[in-house]
Amino acid sequence: MIKLVRVDHRLLHGQVAFTWTSAINADCILIANDAVPKDDLRKTSLKLAKPTGVKLVMKSVEDSIDAINSGVTDKYKLMIITESIKDVKKLADGCPSIKSINLGGTKAKENTKSISKAMNVTEEEIQMLHELIDRGVEVEIRMTSNEKKILAKTVI
Repeated sequence: MIKLVRVDHRLLHGQVAFTWTSAINADCILIANDAVPKDDLRKTSLKLAKPTGVKLVMKSVEDSIDAINSGVTDKYKLMIITESIKDVKKLADGCPSIKSINLGGTKAKENTKSISKAMNVTEEEIQMLHELIDRGVEVEIRMTSNEKKILAKTVI
């Protein structure tokens, strides 16, 4: 069962690893990212950030879609983390079971605008978010579970 789908450019770190996993009682974290499974250094550092007693799986976005849709992840209380809005859009497009997305943080860079303390988005990403919202996916912004939920449609 998917408990949380999150966008966070840092992927797995203290805030995610401990605050969110305990808040949603996750027992498995799926990192859906095309680069991580091919990068031994990143895989090692992500494994170090994993909370004790929580399974960590790192798959490409396409392999993540296949795993979710096959039902193999159904036995877990699953938290899915993507690095970008592009990746979460692809994941949500491929997995109709995704009904809610949490925006945690993306880097500020050229051509982005800030829509919250830690969320910086391009016009293309705003369009992707609108597409998700228009088809009924709840897109909310919160860095941690104890913050007030802000619906993305109110700030984009």
